[in-house]
Amino acid sequence: MSEAAPHLRLERLSRHYAGAPAPAVDAISLDLPRGALLALLGPSGCGKTTTLRMIAGLERPDGGRILVGGQDVTALPPHRRQMGVVFQSYALFPHMTAAGNTAFGLEMRGLGRAERARRARAALEMVGLGALAGRRPRALSGGQQQRVALARALAIEPELLLLDEPLSALDAKLREGVRDEIRALQQRLGTTTVFVTHDQTEALAMADLVAVMNAGRVEQLAAPEEVFERPATRFVATFVGRAARLQGVLEPGGVLRCGGLALRSATDLAPGPAEAYLRPHRVRLLAPAEAPPPGFDNLLDATLARRVYTGEVIALETETAAGPVMAELHAGADEAWRGLAPGAPLRLAFRPADLAVFPAP
Repeated sequence: MSEAAPHLRLERLSRHYAGAPAPAVDAISLDLPRGALLALLGPSGCGKTTTLRMIAGLERPDGGRILVGGQDVTALPPHRRQMGVVFQSYALFPHMTAAGNTAFGLEMRGLGRAERARRARAALEMVGLGALAGRRPRALSGGQQQRVALARALAIEPELLLLDEPLSALDAKLREGVRDEIRALQQRLGTTTVFVTHDQTEALAMADLVAVMNAGRVEQLAAPEEVFERPATRFVATFVGRAARLQGVLEPGGVLRCGGLALRSATDLAPGPAEAYLRPHRVRLLAPAEAPPPGFDNLLDATLARRVYTGEVIALETETAAGPVMAELHAGADEAWRGLAPGAPLRLAFRPADLAVFPAP
């Protein structure tokens, strides 16, 4: 195998449950480089957890292959795959200490007591819980329990680390902190990781690659910034982030006729009915006499419908001839929002490349 060969490869992996009208996972293929973190992102029922369970050996595929380091592991039982798994529920034994829970997987692999203790202690130190090794789960906070589950997965020195929505039971503030800890630890250890989540913020913040899944298929596999800024499908444009949907007819040269307006785009799609998606952070609010910046060739007259204050960001929901459009301002950098009230006239601008255009469904 060459150094460029993927550490994890899925080849047309499929799973179809008896009686279900469609496959839970429908012939998906992807490559993950060694040391990278892949987020499987999508709504409930899209197949992301089933995919993770097949990688772990907890579900048997109906078709396709799973290769790790070039070895076909599709038929191997879970205990022979050398994979650490952290479940959504953490699955800690309440009668065991943090050290006992961490050492459990090592015991199942037949390691001696001294080696189990050494590796469990090292894993707990890695996640910052060395001083709490003697505590049982009920004496640990939710974040500490999550880190014990992570230590247990890392103690076996896994070939792959698999995380199934491990942060969903935590409150928002703790979730953000633990998320950053997991990412920092994963990067320090260089452990190839697959992370299942329905939370796009987690996926974008943590992953080297994001696989956006829908109805058992991967709609886009790319770096987080590409998924967000250049969605490959209509589903990705609507599921990841927020976007205004503008419907119209695409003319030669990439001009979208929409609500009587001619909006320029950078698409090379064939002319015909189309819809475009516009991210709020790409929309520029212009002062009454302000000329648009170079390249901002699309201008919209708008009326403010609602102003939403969220602290750092101010969302302006507007009505235009092309339909509803949202613009976002940074509260500290742009004070123009303070004087705006519903009904105020606005001028908006954006660049042709800011429109993600797709054929109409």
